[in-house]
Amino acid sequence: GGSNRRDRERMNFALQNTAIDPIHQFQVTKWLDLSIGGVDISFTNASGFMLLGVVLCIAFFGYAASKKALVPGRTQSMAEIGYGFVADMVRSTAGEEGLRFFPFVFTLFFFVFFANMIGMVPYAFTTTSHLVVTGALAMLVISIVIGFGIWKNGLSFFKLFAPSGAPFLIYLILVPIEIISFLARPVTLALRLFANMLAGHIMLKLFATFAAQLIGAALSGAVFMGVVGLLAFGMGVALNALELLVAGLQAYVFAILTCVYLNDALHPSH
Repeated sequence: GGSNRRDRERMNFALQNTAIDPIHQFQVTKWLDLSIGGVDISFTNASGFMLLGVVLCIAFFGYAASKKALVPGRTQSMAEIGYGFVADMVRSTAGEEGLRFFPFVFTLFFFVFFANMIGMVPYAFTTTSHLVVTGALAMLVISIVIGFGIWKNGLSFFKLFAPSGAPFLIYLILVPIEIISFLARPVTLALRLFANMLAGHIMLKLFATFAAQLIGAALSGAVFMGVVGLLAFGMGVALNALELLVAGLQAYVFAILTCVYLNDALHPSH
């Protein structure tokens, strides 16, 4: 009875400690305190890791472009595959005319991809787990859609909210729905990426802490908690593999939805 009670106490202690600040990994800290005219423009860890993502992206494709071998090496092949992948995505979603936006979509896809992958490195900072970052990217996308759509189509752009061929009375319901749907696009675009990265990293943190606490308790003689700890460790490894998949998938989803919205700017009439 006493042994079981001690095991339960150790289990409760371990469970309580797994919940110790799983949000700490998302805390923005200042690396360089700067201000201009009372405006805080400090260089933070978020700024630093976003800059690192940009540098790695430029370095990767710059190095691949410098290798002009007749038979492509691994780096050059990966770069060409990435180029073709995004080009096919834009072409299949927005048509040949949509290729004018290829540089933008290409940059957006690999910025999000590198930011997500950097976040998988232990002790690194996941910039895409912050709504302000994903929200800024989403607002950039929707601003380009609206700006280009009006520039190219004029007032015909607003046909996007009134699909042709419907009875007049249906427009009274359809137009408000289309407007709300359009306004929700940047919100859902930002929230999807933010929520997936945030939730995934919290789960990884909890399972890793859970496994460490239980295995630590097992070293004190609680064999059962050691078994549970090993199961938690295995789940953490599986979640880590899943999170790597999600990191790439979310970059793809963000880019392909951008292509869909750009297609609406190119062809607003349904």
